[in-house]
Amino acid sequence: MSNPNSTASVIGRLANDPKVFENKDGSKKVMLTAFVDRGYTDRQGNRISDALPFEAFVRAETPSTGPFAHVHKGDLVGLSYEPRLNRYTKNGAEVFEVKLEIQNISFLESRATTQARLAERVTKAEAQNQNLQAQAAPVAAAPPAVAHASAVQDEQLPFPTA
Repeated sequence: MSNPNSTASVIGRLANDPKVFENKDGSKKVMLTAFVDRGYTDRQGNRISDALPFEAFVRAETPSTGPFAHVHKGDLVGLSYEPRLNRYTKNGAEVFEVKLEIQNISFLESRATTQARLAERVTKAEAQNQNLQAQAAPVAAAPPAVAHASAVQDEQLPFPTA
C-alpha cells in the first residue's frame, strides 16, 4: 500500500499520445507528458505551464493498455502520482533519476469532446498527407505541340469532321 503523504495530484493536458513499451512478462510501461499550469501568472498575465514526464505500469492481465488506451494528445486529465527515485550506476558514476509514477488517471472531459479533437487531428493529418502527395507526384507533361501541316485533306478522311 502506498503512503498517502508521498502522493500528489495534478491537472493538465497531454502533450502527446501515450507511448507504450511492452515488457518481457507481458506487462506494459506507458510514458506520457502533461502540460501542467503553475499556480500564478507572470507580469503580462500569462499562465506558465511545465511539461512534466509521467510513467505508468499496466499489468499483463489488463487488456490493451487499460485506461491509457483512451487518452490522446490535448486531452485534459487529472493524474495522481507518486514520486520515485531510481538509483543506478552508469559509466562508473552513480545516477539519481526522479520518476513520476501514475497511480490513477481521471478523465476531465467528455468522450464526445475528446473524440471530436481526435477526429480533427485525423482530418488535418489526412489533408497534410494529400498535400504532400500532390507535391511529390510528378507533373504530367503536356504533349509537345507539333507544328506540321497535314497533307491529308478533310475530304479524304474516313470520318466526318466538324
